[in-house]
Amino acid sequence: MAKLKKYDLSGKAKGDVDIDDSLVKSSGNTQMIKDYLVAIRTNGRQWSACTQTRAEVNHSKQKPHPQKGTGNARQGFLGSPQYKGGGRVFTPRPKFDQHVRINKRERRSAIRTLLSEKIANERAFVLVAAALDKPQTKTLMNFIKSLQLKGSRVLVLYDSAGSVEMQANYSKSLRNIPKVEFGLFRDVNGYDLALSHDIVFFDGAVDELKAALKGEK
Repeated sequence: MAKLKKYDLSGKAKGDVDIDDSLVKSSGNTQMIKDYLVAIRTNGRQWSACTQTRAEVNHSKQKPHPQKGTGNARQGFLGSPQYKGGGRVFTPRPKFDQHVRINKRERRSAIRTLLSEKIANERAFVLVAAALDKPQTKTLMNFIKSLQLKGSRVLVLYDSAGSVEMQANYSKSLRNIPKVEFGLFRDVNGYDLALSHDIVFFDGAVDELKAALKGEK
């Protein structure tokens, strides 16, 4: 039986959360994880880089000098690539749609594998999230220090059932702490999981975590 250590905001241990071993069993392989992460990076690109060719630059069609008699090579017009302000050659142009489709089953398997690795390596924790009446960066910083997570990339995931005010206070408290990210569990992707060293789940997100380990989300 895998266990997640549970803590309160002061860093005191509050017991464990049991995770069935069958849920932590990895179902993916390294190549699948790589393909999934590469697809996420590819889909994040804008593909909007654009430069002007000689047909698009705003230039007179006049020849820079007479065809003959100057001793120079013949030239067509000032918009040619060899002149300053002329059209560009072999530079970025808008491309066709480069979107890579991610299979739902592969996505779920990749997320399940990445979550399982964090749990198996004891890099996942549960926070008994108490309500904050206002942003308290110092309180959250002390919590990070108590778990000896200072300096590592920490991903804090909250559940969708929490109040908007509570989420806002935690978000404002954590955004000033270096290398700490705060987000909704249902919106997390494999790239976020792979980039983080440690994950902290709100206690309300444990059910969503188990559902993700079952491959349901």
